[in-house]
Amino acid sequence: MVDPEVRDWERLRKEIPAIESKSIDNAMAECHSINLEVKKDAINPDHYKTGGVEAIDCMKASMSSESFRGHLKATAMKYLWRYETKHPDNPLQDLNKCKWYLERLIKEVEG
Repeated sequence: MVDPEVRDWERLRKEIPAIESKSIDNAMAECHSINLEVKKDAINPDHYKTGGVEAIDCMKASMSSESFRGHLKATAMKYLWRYETKHPDNPLQDLNKCKWYLERLIKEVEG
């Protein structure tokens, strides 16, 4: 879905004067909220899945099991270390990332 810009809405208001400003504003707000919902996956965003392959799977394939577990451990520690300072308005973002890497590490250790 293409995210319309304000100038697109302004153009519509001029071209179709029968459309009320309020309805266009509501449509614009709805469109933006839908796009924001799609973009919210901070832990596993789309750019980590280029070519249908997830970056974490490529990393695992390129390392020994021991190295991959070390990577998961270090990354979990990084997110735990910085959760209070990197995003002070949203500390849960880094805590959830830490949780994701810790859960992945547990999965790897369990075999």
